Amino acid sequence: MIVPDPLNRIAVATEVPEQVLRAAQLAERLGVPLAEEGSSSDFLLIYTAQHLELQKIGSRMGGVYADFVTGRAAHRLRYGGGRGQLIARAVGLKKGETPAILDLTAGLGRDAFVLASLGCVVTLVERSSIVAALLRDGLERALGDSTTAGVVQRMGLEEVDAGDYLRQLGRQIAPAVCYLDPMYPHTKKSALPGKEMRLFREVVGEDLDAAAVLNHARQVATKRVVVKRPRKAKCLIAEKPDFQIIGKSTRYDIYLTANESK
Repeated sequence: MIVPDPLNRIAVATEVPEQVLRAAQLAERLGVPLAEEGSSSDFLLIYTAQHLELQKIGSRMGGVYADFVTGRAAHRLRYGGGRGQLIARAVGLKKGETPAILDLTAGLGRDAFVLASLGCVVTLVERSSIVAALLRDGLERALGDSTTAGVVQRMGLEEVDAGDYLRQLGRQIAPAVCYLDPMYPHTKKSALPGKEMRLFREVVGEDLDAAAVLNHARQVATKRVVVKRPRKAKCLIAEKPDFQIIGKSTRYDIYLTANESK
């Protein structure tokens, strides 16, 4: 993946005194300055009273953060539709079968949280240390909430490149299902992406190796690889998927392994 060298453009800050130590620890772990030490950073990882969020300095679009306790995640947990959801069908959730999932493009963990809420054990792989910090903060807060604690206990975070993680897996621990939701290049014909996507493109870059990760995942998964795409987007690779599950704006391309038939 080609990234815009984000760590020399970011600083860590806090709005609340009780988070000063955590801010210092995060800055040291990432190897970036604290904002009060002075820097020419373009972005902030800032501890608010509620969470850790990523902000672009001087921007009006607001920050992004991982949240499993309130908002869309909480609503989907209560009213999402259970195993009838498209994503549940895509990964092969069915009566008596709850596969282990390897989410190779974890991001802020929303899809992984849905799958974990349906009983799946999900390993989240995230190679960006910045995004991983946001995700880790969201998971820690969800562990402290009685409604979401049981769900996030089924979610484990690995801060590592997806390709490297696949290479180090032994067949004895191969996942049943690999899941990818790659950040695809923006084109002039595309609708303007949301603030999260715009911010992540600037800080993290695009998943230019997504096709290679997909092909590697197909060699590792014991049952299937699922690729989430915009409904009208091209397939990630030239080979057509075994089948597709299509929603109003999203499509799931499913590549079966030799161990699973349609």
